[in-house]
Amino acid sequence: MKVKTILVSQPEPKVENSPYFELIQKHKVKIDFRPFIHVEGVPVKEIRSQKIDLNNYTAIILTSRNSVDHFFRVAEEMRYKVPEDLKYFCQSEAVAFYLQKYVIYRKRKIYVGQKDFVELSPLIKKYKEEKFLLPASDQLNFDIPQTLDGLKVNWTQGIFYRTVMSDLTDLADVYYDVLAFFSPTGIKSLFKNFPDFKQNDTRIAVFGSTTQKEALEHGLRVDIMAPSPEAPSMTMALEKYIAKTNKDK
Repeated sequence: MKVKTILVSQPEPKVENSPYFELIQKHKVKIDFRPFIHVEGVPVKEIRSQKIDLNNYTAIILTSRNSVDHFFRVAEEMRYKVPEDLKYFCQSEAVAFYLQKYVIYRKRKIYVGQKDFVELSPLIKKYKEEKFLLPASDQLNFDIPQTLDGLKVNWTQGIFYRTVMSDLTDLADVYYDVLAFFSPTGIKSLFKNFPDFKQNDTRIAVFGSTTQKEALEHGLRVDIMAPSPEAPSMTMALEKYIAKTNKDK
């Protein structure tokens, strides 16, 4: 069956040159964007109950834009004046660049990894005398605590925000040829909103092995998988599948 409609379970890209828009133009498909999950900040009262006092830390480990936003949100709500000599350890250049929303970059001590958290390890190890705070979500990748424990540094995890399933009930009577998922929680959100969901002819696209595992555990058939050597991104995997499926039909 031809692919004519796709629902991507993420917010619509804000950049004009997104590969999704190229996909729409090239294959004349309709792509809608709808986050199946969203982030909610943890109240300061709850953070205090985690025994978190921002004055106790000399360095902050930031793994995502959400961690940046919620660290500074909590700092403001706690009326904590962020010291100029606070060290920031950012997992990637994208996170470090986003940090400029809150601090004057050239006046701060900012250390940047390449992409994966493990690549930040040598920088953290170099400053192992610091007291590190990791503002994170309730669904932190297990490899991050493992890596920090292995470095034998003084670190504390704070749950500053949560990943919450979105209300999708308005989509009950809407049909798409392809549903694209990027996290296990996205799959869980689908079944929370639609417990009786039947896949039938709907193609399921997943990004990452943990998302694939969750889909299979829910009895879904995975038709499109990314990343792969031939398709390192979701858009490339969709492009490949659509080109093959829509050909001469």
